[in-house]
This record gives sequence, structure tokens and C-alpha cells, in this order.
Amino acid sequence: MRYVPTHCISTGMVLGDNLYNNNGDLMLSSGTVITEEYANAIERRRYNGVYIDDDISKDIEIINIINDKVRAQAVKSIKDMFIQIEKGNIGVKPDVKKIQLQIEAIVDEIFANRQLMVNMIDMKAFDDYTYYHSVNVAVLSIVLGVALELNRKELCDLGFAALLHDIGKVFVNKKILNKREKLTPIEFEEIKTHSLLGCNHLKNKYHIPDASFLGILHHHEKYNGGGYPNNLKGTDISLYGRIISLADVYDALTSDRPYRKALLPSDAIEYIMGSTFTLFDPDVVEVFVKRIAAYPIGTCVRLSNGLSGIVTQNYENLCMRPRIRMFKDHDREVDSYEIDLSDFKSLNITVVDIV
Repeated sequence: MRYVPTHCISTGMVLGDNLYNNNGDLMLSSGTVITEEYANAIERRRYNGVYIDDDISKDIEIINIINDKVRAQAVKSIKDMFIQIEKGNIGVKPDVKKIQLQIEAIVDEIFANRQLMVNMIDMKAFDDYTYYHSVNVAVLSIVLGVALELNRKELCDLGFAALLHDIGKVFVNKKILNKREKLTPIEFEEIKTHSLLGCNHLKNKYHIPDASFLGILHHHEKYNGGGYPNNLKGTDISLYGRIISLADVYDALTSDRPYRKALLPSDAIEYIMGSTFTLFDPDVVEVFVKRIAAYPIGTCVRLSNGLSGIVTQNYENLCMRPRIRMFKDHDREVDSYEIDLSDFKSLNITVVDIV
């Protein structure tokens, strides 16, 4: 199985994994042969890409850190909560217990797969960015929490805070949130209110652990200061806030936005590493680079010598030097063979997502 970006999908390809729609319902099942109609539907719904099976990749197994259906259900639940709060329905109270149960399910799946590196390729539907982003941040935060040896209750509290970290944006002017141009100082000040607004809303409505509130409140604080809303530094920022901050930035960087294209996971990881001690807690960064794959399994890459291949394995301590199955020399197909990039110091990955 390998990942193919939407613009490279062609008829006759065989879907390698289930594809769910924005409501968590199965859209296309694994094994489906992609027709022109299906390719158009995938593009129309603005998916970034799909997994396919073909001869060169049929034995490559991609194990997701959580089940796709669990992820899709969590997306639907957080979307419903945002919509209910936005509408301000009198007497209607979003079902936080349902969200907590879904977080528990995600925690249990991640804990069961805790030895896996996260191969997170962005599968978000563009129109539902906020909700997919919220779930991705929760997944990444829990992965980091497991690596930092938090217990199950702490992981659930962390996951809940991460899932709802942007709930305060419900109270921010949508024109400002969706603006493509640079924000004015006044507009940015309004954006900066969302973490406090979200924290206060949840505090007034629900009985939620203080640690979860602090995670939401602190997710825009910076490790060396200068963040908001309280300009905290170092360990004065709650642990959940320090974790969610990193997960939030990473997923935002690797997502398409109205004002810029997504960064590659490898580029986003280099940014995270370069921001250690300034934006991010070094202890959180240390576990992050061991748990998140810079080149997810199934990603097609081209090397500096013109060879192309598919990533088949990642290594915790060498996140930028994966194992690759080579299948093409420039434009010429070759018999496949595998190399560990760590054995070839002069070679580097130069292009990602070629087909």
C-alpha cells in the first residue's frame, strides 16, 4: 500500500484503505477500483490523497495509530459540538460525556499501539479543517503523553483538552478566522482571546479536571515567553499546554490552509526541532522526533541521485533516514530492492509524493 496525492490519482488504481466521508460514514471501501466518477468525488470533497494497492506496494503494511472509523466518529462529535455552541440553542447542551468516551477509546488504541511510530499523512477534508485538526492534535498529544509515561487518566484528560483546544474560536468573528490576508493588530488581538474564551466557556458549563482547562488555556504560550494569554515561560506553562502547543503547530504546518500550502512532515519536524527552547519544551521535542515519522510509511520519495522509491520502515533514532524500496531510476523502472538511507550518508530525500 502506498499514498497517492489526489492530483496523481488515475482510473484503474485500487483503493488500499477505507475512505470515510465527513460524517464518519464509509465512502469507498478498500479494494474499490477507482473510476473517473470516484476520482472526481475524491477531488470534489478536497481530500489530499488516498492509499492505493499495486504490485510494487502490495506487501507494505501501514498500521494507523488509531482506527479510521474511530477518528471519523471523533471528527463528527467535535463538529456537532462546535455547531451547537455556535447556534447557541437554548437548553441544548453538547454531549461532553460522548466526547470523553471517544477520547478513552482513542487512548486505549494508542496505548495498545504505543510501540509504533506515527505515520500521519494528512487525510483531512479541506472544508472541515477545524474538526480534523482538533482530532489530529488530540491523537498527537496522546502519543506524546504515552511517550512521557502519563497514566491512563492523565492521557484522557490531556486528550480531552487537546480535542477542545480551539473551542474558543466559536466566539471569534468568522471573517477574521478565515481571512487570507495578514491580520491587523486589532484582529490578531481578537484571535488571541480564543484560548481564554474556550476555557471559560467549558468551566462555566461542565465539571472538567483543572489540568484539562489549563491545557486549553496555555496552548499558545511559548517556552521562552512571549505567548498568550499570560506570557508564561518554561514549566510555568502546564505540561498539557506544552504538549498541545507542539501538536497544534505540527498539524497546522502539515495542513493546507487558504493562505498557504502544507509543509511536508519532514520540513515541519525540522521547524519543530529548530524551535526547541524558544517555542517548545525540549523534553517534549525529544519524544516527538522519536514518535512521529518524518517520511510516513507508504510515502513515495526521490533521492538526490535520481532514484525513486517507497518508504517501508522508519527508525526512532534516525527519523530522517528511513528504509526505502527503490523501484525507479530517473524515469526508468527497475527491479525493486530496499536500502536503509542511514547506510548511504551522501544520499538525501529531495522530493516527496512523486508517483
